[in-house]
Amino acid sequence: MSRKKENETPAKTPINSKKAAGDRLAKTRLLGIAEMLYSQFENETVPSVSLPSRTKTNLEYSNSSDVWVYGDRESERSAKTVKGAFQLLKTTYATDFLLKEHLAQNRGSTLRELYYISEGWDAAKFKEQAESDRLIEDLELLTRLQREFFHMRPEEDGATLFGPLKICEQTKRGERTIHCQKDVGEGGYQIPFNVENIEFKAHDASMVLAIETGGMYARLIENGFDEKYNAILVHLKGQPARSTRRIIKRINEELAIPVAVFTDGDPWSYRIFASVAYGAIKSAHLSEYMATPQAKFLGLQPSDIVEYELATDKLTEQDISALRSELADPRFESGYWKDQIELQLSIGKKAEQQAFAGKGLDFVTEVYLPNRLKEVELL
Repeated sequence: MSRKKENETPAKTPINSKKAAGDRLAKTRLLGIAEMLYSQFENETVPSVSLPSRTKTNLEYSNSSDVWVYGDRESERSAKTVKGAFQLLKTTYATDFLLKEHLAQNRGSTLRELYYISEGWDAAKFKEQAESDRLIEDLELLTRLQREFFHMRPEEDGATLFGPLKICEQTKRGERTIHCQKDVGEGGYQIPFNVENIEFKAHDASMVLAIETGGMYARLIENGFDEKYNAILVHLKGQPARSTRRIIKRINEELAIPVAVFTDGDPWSYRIFASVAYGAIKSAHLSEYMATPQAKFLGLQPSDIVEYELATDKLTEQDISALRSELADPRFESGYWKDQIELQLSIGKKAEQQAFAGKGLDFVTEVYLPNRLKEVELL
């Protein structure tokens, strides 16, 4: 595929202005939580908040956004019980911290740091990090904002991106303009935790290919797949971080570039695809911001294991249980997924992306991916 002229993206609101507006919105909505609780006290009502139930049974398909979101089932945090009262107390402490330390002073903390910061909160300290992580999710639900608006950072390193895309990133040291193919090493451009600080300037891309494993990501770069097919390659690093899913969605929506996902052939990898395309169960409240429903699944398919006679491993009991669970998962209810999962259960095998190397180091880029991209009509 030959190179085409770079597409310039239309001018948008400056990144600094967008950030300031985001901070103001986060402040307003966090204060709204405090005002709601204060109003309940003033009206002599037992303080409480209602949140969507974060379970698979409460997922429903949104026809307006084509993603899976939480339904109408709710759970209540109420001061009627000691446990509920403590949860609300911790909510107010965390809200106060985010307003005074993060938004007022333009600072940020990791999820892990928040857990340790709570050690100084006396009665409001968290017992374990899972508790503080869940509270931040509660605040996302209550404010309808991503935690990045509160300046909360994840612990994990960002994934990487490599391909014909020029961006402008707002950093603490000012703006940087970067071409994600010409200005980076072979490791690629590292995606920051808050991709709202990125402005797309120009691109020469015909697709985004999101790849589960680092070995396959490196293989495609080494084989020049990005250049031959004008592809933006994204390393998912296993289950993708929120920033990775968000930038994939932004590229797809704002630049109208189609997305395909290439994973291992096992049930855990199918869930990686589901989190990119349909949204993750744990963060279904953010599916409209992070999921890319137009994303196509390339493979590795169970049918590929049979067709190409790939090297395999035997399914474990955990794998079998996960596959059966996916048959009941609304994100996998299509005929395609039912056929593929049932085939995998019948053959009792799974395979890794690197199994294609048994056919030669160029097989995956010269044969498999071009064929699959044609099948899903991206070539």
